[in-house]
Amino acid sequence: REVGYGITDSWDEIVETLQGAPVSTDKELDGYAEARMSREAWTRAIDASDLVHGEVISLRTTVLGQIPEIRELKATDRRRQTVISELLRLEHRRSTEASKSRTALQGQITALQGQVTALQA
Repeated sequence: REVGYGITDSWDEIVETLQGAPVSTDKELDGYAEARMSREAWTRAIDASDLVHGEVISLRTTVLGQIPEIRELKATDRRRQTVISELLRLEHRRSTEASKSRTALQGQITALQGQVTALQA
């Protein structure tokens, strides 16, 4: 309906259109809302799954890239353990020899003290 100067009152047309539109029930609206929420939840679940999958692939790639370094570190550790074992074995031998030398020297000192005592008498 024209109100003047070529201006149309659209509000009346909207109301008339809505009055002729079929009425939706709460049950229908609930069904639409439930379907929409279900689609949104599905989309979110797929997005989350894709994100997690991407992170897993990224971590797998990182680990695979570190395997050569891990192997090298293990080999280095084995070499160092071998060196440490050899050093401990040598230290034990040195300690045993030092103990024997100390015992021998103690015997010599005792003998010399006996000679000194005999000479002083």
